[in-house]
Amino acid sequence: MTKENAIKLFQDKRVRVQWDEEQDKWFFSIIDVIEVLTDSPRPRKYWNALKSKLKKEGSELSHILGQLKMQAADGKLRLTDVADTEQLLRLIQTIPSPKAEPFKVWLAKVGYERIEETEDPELAFERAMETYLKKGYSKNWINQRLKSIEVRKELTDEWELRGVKKGLEYAILTNEITKAWSGFNVKEYKEFKNLKKENLRDNMTNLELVLNMLAEATTKEISREKKPKTFRENKVIAKQGGTIAGNTRKEIEEKTGRKVISPMNTKELGKRNNDEKKSIEE
Repeated sequence: MTKENAIKLFQDKRVRVQWDEEQDKWFFSIIDVIEVLTDSPRPRKYWNALKSKLKKEGSELSHILGQLKMQAADGKLRLTDVADTEQLLRLIQTIPSPKAEPFKVWLAKVGYERIEETEDPELAFERAMETYLKKGYSKNWINQRLKSIEVRKELTDEWELRGVKKGLEYAILTNEITKAWSGFNVKEYKEFKNLKKENLRDNMTNLELVLNMLAEATTKEISREKKPKTFRENKVIAKQGGTIAGNTRKEIEEKTGRKVISPMNTKELGKRNNDEKKSIEE
């Protein structure tokens, strides 16, 4: 079972799902999920009992779950307990049900693979290659994508060395780079490609990936030379690195007469790759 398949099960019409734009997360109705996994005729009572059990055990999960207004069977909006993807997968581990077992096996497998990758990082690249191939990406694109992961890691290592904090500060600098080379910040870029939670780089064309790599690699090189001491200085350098790639993008567009930034996402990229394969075979 893949993560995509795991999540798709809960996008069934029996499960209410809501996208939170601000948090950039999917939220799932816990009652609906319990009904699907347990076939319980009284899922609300089942959830109340499970929630009490988690509280008695001192589970952190019982304190961090939230509520959202979702449409009930009678058409009215009512507050219901919800969980994001990570919380939901943790919750599933507490449910003794044959339908929950595939998720538990998948989670155990993922955990084991992460431990293996810590000991041998090369395995992560091999597994990434397999995953992208299964999704229908071309080998040329996959090679570019794996290279982009390496370039990104070199940049974040440089940021860490300069005292940039993971999380919000990384996101701000990434936004600076992306805006400078593409003309979009990350959120706008994802909206342009009709994405939500999906990884932006996984939905870039070869040329977009190359320019993004150029922007990040250039930012890293400038940072190494200038050795910024403050977040503000890092922000200036991020914009400089992105601008160099942005100038390259504009020159390419001028010479080709076509826009580099494409609205194509994974689905369209996969379809294009399949069409190209058929054309070659014919």
